[in-house]
Amino acid sequence: MCVVVGYVATPEGDAALEVAVREAHKRDALLVVVLSERTSRFGADALGVERLAEELRTRFEDEDLRADVRVTTKGRDVAEDIVEAATRSKAELVVIGLRRRSPVGKLLLGSNAQRILLDAPCPVLAVKPEV
Repeated sequence: MCVVVGYVATPEGDAALEVAVREAHKRDALLVVVLSERTSRFGADALGVERLAEELRTRFEDEDLRADVRVTTKGRDVAEDIVEAATRSKAELVVIGLRRRSPVGKLLLGSNAQRILLDAPCPVLAVKPEV
């Protein structure tokens, strides 16, 4: 079994990643990281995303955590990639990060988050970064 996390290098993505790492350790499960090319800290170019992917692989190796870091292909649907990863790997949990929203924005989730929540083949844990 495994835990799948959608990751973008943002505070929301960091919160999701930390929870997913804890859950993978607790469940003794493989961690599948679906890394979006939409990354803010390392630049949006392919080189920056690959550098981040390598840093994550090294981190998980140092933590003795079984992990598979996958980079989404530019132009692909991130929500679809996360749901597909969860389905193919028979995930027991998907973890995603959510942004804080205005009162009006609270009426609607982001389209990716909503699609993951509705289409994932397993429970989805949505987390927010601490303030």
